[in-house]
Amino acid sequence: MVSKSPLNPVALVGQALFYGLFAVIIGYFSTSPAYRHLAPDMALIKLSYSHHGQPVTECRKRTAEELAKLAPNMRAPMACPRERSPVTVEIELDGKPLHKSVTPPSGLSRDGTATTYQRVEVPAGEHTLSVKMNDSVRHEGYNYVREEKLVLKPAQIVVIDFSADKGGIFFAQ
Repeated sequence: MVSKSPLNPVALVGQALFYGLFAVIIGYFSTSPAYRHLAPDMALIKLSYSHHGQPVTECRKRTAEELAKLAPNMRAPMACPRERSPVTVEIELDGKPLHKSVTPPSGLSRDGTATTYQRVEVPAGEHTLSVKMNDSVRHEGYNYVREEKLVLKPAQIVVIDFSADKGGIFFAQ
């Protein structure tokens, strides 16, 4: 009986060549083609927020008749709506419109958060950034406004966010 050697030299050389070729291909694609996040003279403005709009209508006090018709465990004296207002955001850069969106609330009952993420490339340099937001259908115009002069460096990222706890609209640089 003739037994074959488990280490066949031709198979080992072929396997080494295959692994070497695979390593060269991986090495090439890990560095080429070069990826550019932004053009060299551009900056980035990102709008990112998750916010509950105001209720569509105000709470109202239930009458004695309405309370009597309800089950004892459901007799809350105030009736408050679940539905929330859509959130409208308008961004201007140097007095020119940059972005406008109306984000509806999430959820089947339209009572969830309105969430948005947008990114806009702008030329680097000195700019006046104006952001206006309305989160209530009961309020005319915009109930949150922020305007600021910014000097944007090339490849700089400015994030526009919203937090009622922090006073409304704020810019993170």
